[in-house]
Parts: sequence; structure tokens; C-alpha cells
Amino acid sequence: MTSTLALLGGDPEVTVTGPHFEWPPIDDTTRAKVAAQLDTAISVPGRTGIVAELEDALQEYFGVRHAVTLSSGTAALHAAYAAARIEAGDEVIVPAWTFHATASPLFHLRAVPVLCETGPDGNIDPTRGEELITPRTRAIMVTHLWGRPAAMPALRSIAKAHDLVLLEDGSHAHGASHGGRKVGTFGLAGAFSLNGPKPLSGGEGGFVLTDDDDTYYRLLTFAHYNKRAKSEIPAEHPLAKYAVTGSGLKLRIHPLAAALAHDQLGRLDGYLAGRAEIADHLTAEFARIPGFEVTPMPDGVVPSWYGLTLTYHPGELGGLSIERFHEALVAEGATEFDRPGSTCPMNQLPLYQHPATLFPGHPHSHRHYKAGDFPVAEHAHAHAIKLPVWHREQDFELAKQYVRAAIKISDHHKELL
Repeated sequence: MTSTLALLGGDPEVTVTGPHFEWPPIDDTTRAKVAAQLDTAISVPGRTGIVAELEDALQEYFGVRHAVTLSSGTAALHAAYAAARIEAGDEVIVPAWTFHATASPLFHLRAVPVLCETGPDGNIDPTRGEELITPRTRAIMVTHLWGRPAAMPALRSIAKAHDLVLLEDGSHAHGASHGGRKVGTFGLAGAFSLNGPKPLSGGEGGFVLTDDDDTYYRLLTFAHYNKRAKSEIPAEHPLAKYAVTGSGLKLRIHPLAAALAHDQLGRLDGYLAGRAEIADHLTAEFARIPGFEVTPMPDGVVPSWYGLTLTYHPGELGGLSIERFHEALVAEGATEFDRPGSTCPMNQLPLYQHPATLFPGHPHSHRHYKAGDFPVAEHAHAHAIKLPVWHREQDFELAKQYVRAAIKISDHHKELL
């Protein structure tokens, strides 16, 4: 008798034809705005035109005094560290589980990323972070993993008590908030990506938010030399004499990316509201399926739902491996179920185990990381199955089919053992 499971010869549960998830949503209005930018300017060296429009809109949306656009989220993080005066030998506490670019720019500044254990949700554990503070500690960098805000009140208190700079990587979390305050606005600076699949997308690009004037001028000096730095850094500021050259880097956003991001920013809250509605349905359904655990969202936390992560418990399904369960999901046509890859515990990456190969003489000798150093983060990563969250009313049927695929496999797991 043929099994009901698609992996064993049955019919797939998901019947909606693909692709099942595309981002960002692009319509004729979006196309017209990007096409119009082609006829306006394809290079914007100053804070004018679409760059000024996007930065003004970002400042208004996040409620900050300054927004600086850049070429990528990695560039935004690099610029944020430099603008925060992170120097050679300084230690910066970063979550052990994040995308490597949260911390890798520190190597270029000859600063030392100090990995910190996370909670099961992947966000930095404030208590463990405080234990890592030494006289060399200069800052704490917080990632809001998968768009779920970290414990910002506790982290802000720790930074203040120890006179540390608080920085945020909000690359997954545009529009997410904690206690009514948008992430990216809690510390000295917040860096964001505008990469393709992010909640706010320009295809490529990034930006940094800050309320601090000196940090703003340092961002310009680091990434926007010549015209923009000359026009915006006051003549009496010590950095003004470097305006022509800056630090030697040009990291400005492409105008077409800025046009796309500007269009998408006006739609972001609508996207987030749609995601939240579907996420409520998905989390309630997945929480009832044996083998899955949904981490509850604390009161006052509003995520962006960049990704919905499920913790897989093989013991509830007779020891069925996560690899086999995931294989069965894909066979059911639920192809958007994913295992986190490059966003992983960084102690497992060669760059954080042996940085001297790429950065000879780097002051990292007192920090040696290896697999197993961060059991909470590593266990959570190894047992995570991730799903993008849709935002349209018409996507509900697809979401329901994904749930039914997971139920089918859970119910018939013994056939896969």
C-alpha cells in the first residue's frame, strides 16, 4: 500500500503552484518609480534627489534625527562601528548566533568581537553578556534575529551601568518594536540592511540611524567623502578638514536601490500588519503539532516576522531526525521550509576560530572559539526550521497547506523511521 506521505509515494499536500514566496512585492507603481529614477539620475553624490527623499522618510518613520544610506547592510554595520569610535583592541560583545556581518567588520577595525551566548530565540542573553564585560569592552552590538526584538530594556540598562556604547543590527527587523519603540533607536546607532529578502528592501543597500550629530558626521566621513561630507559637516568640526577624502571609502547607495526602498517604505506597515495576521494563525497551528515548539513572544514585543522559526523536537517523533523531517516537508511541496545556514553560531565559522589567517596580527589571541562553546545557541540553531511569513489575504490558503503538510508528516512519522 502506498504511503500518504509524498516522500514515500503519496500526493503532495501543497497544491499551490510556485514560487511560494517572492520579495519584495513589485507592482506597476514600483516599476514606474524605478524607471523614473533612470531618467532622473543614476548617480547621486550628495544628499539630494531620491537619496534625500529616502533618508527623510526613514527619519520620519523611525523618529530619529539622522538616517544615512549606504551600499549594503554590511557597509552600514562597518560604518556604525567606525562612527562609534571602535578602535584597535577594543572588545565588542556580539550575539554568538547571528549573520557573520554583524561582527565581521570589527576585524577590519582591528577590534575584537566577543561572542555571547543567546537565548533559545537566538537573541543575546543579557545576563551572559554582562558577565563578559572587561576593562577592554567598548560596546554591545544587539541583533534582532529573524525580526524578533531582543531584550532591549535590560541591555540598555547594562550598557548604561557599564558606560558602554549600545549598537543595534536591525537588518531583520524593520518596523519591529519593543515597548512601543522601534528597534534601531535604542542605542547610539542602529544599522539595517536593504538586501533583497529583508522586510524593507531596495534589492541591495543599507542605512544607519542615529540621533547624535557627531556620530552622523563620522558616518559621512567614513562612507560619503567629498560633496556630501563637504556640504554637511560644519566647518568648525574637527572632521571637516577630511571631508574631501573622508576615510577613503565610498559606500553610498545606488539611486535605483534608493527608489525601490522609498517605494517599499510607504508600504511597510501594511506588509507588517499582513504578516502579523498570518503569523498569528501559523504560530497557533504549529504549536499544536507534535514535534514542533513555538517560542512565545513576550508582552510588548512586536516582531517584523522576517522569519518564523520553529524548534524541532525529535524525541516527540520517535527520534526522527530534523534532516529527514525537512526532506519530507519539501517533498510535500512545502519548499519554503528552510534550515538556517549562513546565519549560524559564529564559533563554528573559521573566521571566528582562526581570524589571523585573513587578518595577520589581529589582537584576537585571548579569544579562541570552537564548536560547543555556546550550547544554547548551537542547540537552537541545529533544531530550527524556518519559514517566511506571507502578508496577503490570498496567501492564507497557502499557509494552511504548509500547516497541513507538517501535520501529515508528524502524524505519519513512524513511516519515516
